[in-house]
Parts: sequence; C-alpha cells; structure tokens
Amino acid sequence: MRKEYRQGRLGEEIRRIISGLLLREIKDPRLSGIVSISAVDVTSDGSHATVYVSVLGTEGTDIENALKAFRSAKGLIKREIGQQIKLKHIPELLFKADNSMEYGRRITEIIDNLGIKHDDEEGKSDEGK
Repeated sequence: MRKEYRQGRLGEEIRRIISGLLLREIKDPRLSGIVSISAVDVTSDGSHATVYVSVLGTEGTDIENALKAFRSAKGLIKREIGQQIKLKHIPELLFKADNSMEYGRRITEIIDNLGIKHDDEEGKSDEGK
C-alpha cells in the first residue's frame, strides 16, 4: 500500500512539473490549442511513467502533433524532473493521448439517442403541462 501512495505522489509531481514547463519553457508551435496533462501513471518500480495528454477543441491531427512535440522535448522534461525531484533513476516517459473527454462525449451522445430524459429536461416538460 505504501508503494502505491508513492507512485501516485510521484505521478502528481511529474504532472505538476510538465504542466509548469508547458507554461514557461516549452514553446513548440505544434502545441496549439488548449494542451493539458490530465494524468501521469508511474509503474510500481518507478522505471516508466505514462503521461496522458489532452488537447481540447481540436482535431485528431493536433493531438498527434502535440505528442510529437512532447516526444521531442523529452530530454528537457527529464532534466527538469531530475532537478526538482531527488530520484535514483528518472522514469522513462511515454506520452499518450487522453481520449476520456471524447469517450464521455460519445457516451452522452448514445444516451441522448436512446431517448432517456435527463433530470433537468423532465422538470421542463412538467412545467409546460
């Protein structure tokens, strides 16, 4: 249980560092739109970290460009992690697209197509009677 807590804490620290770099240092034109780091999952041995990247309000090609930009800035990111967190080994970073927003949007669309009314819609229909 203690190791899981450390993994979560380490993941949050890495997320905070990368987010700060996005604001201050990483100025890549491929990072257009609203780019955010939604989560970082660290393996149990701390050797690898999966960084989930989301780009809001853009097309699929934009997320691929953002992932390429992060991969090219991997050295800078790892150096900054090493300076801010005292670790024996800096985890190898793997950047992946976070599709949870699109997944949630799709689930909502499916529910809407089934004809199930939401609570706020039911209140509106009762008022009209």
